[in-house]
Amino acid sequence: MSRARISLALGHVLRTQAFRDSSLLVEAFTEEHGRIGLVARGARSPQSRKRALLQPFQPLLLSWTEQGDLGSLTAIEAAAPPVPLAGELVFSGWYLNEILLRLVQRHDPHPVLYAAYGRTLHDLAAATEASLRIFEKQLLAELGYGLQLFDDLLPDQHYRYDDEEGPVPVGPEAPGALSGDSLIALRDERFETPQQLRQARQLLRASLRPLLGTQELESARLLKQLRARGGAS
Repeated sequence: MSRARISLALGHVLRTQAFRDSSLLVEAFTEEHGRIGLVARGARSPQSRKRALLQPFQPLLLSWTEQGDLGSLTAIEAAAPPVPLAGELVFSGWYLNEILLRLVQRHDPHPVLYAAYGRTLHDLAAATEASLRIFEKQLLAELGYGLQLFDDLLPDQHYRYDDEEGPVPVGPEAPGALSGDSLIALRDERFETPQQLRQARQLLRASLRPLLGTQELESARLLKQLRARGGAS
């Protein structure tokens, strides 16, 4: 079986884990090839230059040979400085990586989603919560589960979101009621109030839950533990 050779593909590391004696198994998200699995041979040895670069939030140029589901990393270099996430923002970055790992299939290119991922990382560095909600919305659309947020939404009306019909008008006291104002903000990706962000999060998490399954996200679990011990630095 012939081996495909890929050179200098733009990508980000989503996760690494120990593999055999001195290697790493790398899950990466690339612009042109989608999510890929790579074996970085010898990357855990003290002399390895690869290990220092195989970090989350670091734009990379990756080269590998591919045969079957896993590739073999042959070269790596930084494409730009790493995105400077600190404190609880690190957990937001891990959250992005984790939902990509769970929901995006290997070898399924999503160049639009890759661009959105890069923008979201940079927006997170400025502590912009809205960027997470916009990314979740774009992720659902890329996976074929886009929200139906129509042009005729009324800001003063309240709605119940139905997976088949989209927003259905209801009274403001109805369970799960969302304001038209919040749905319009999500549709237009322009948030101005805490309520708009809160209700956008409510709708997006409800839409993602069936796709992510019942297992708790590791990023959420670790953040809870950190907060229980007194918060992030």
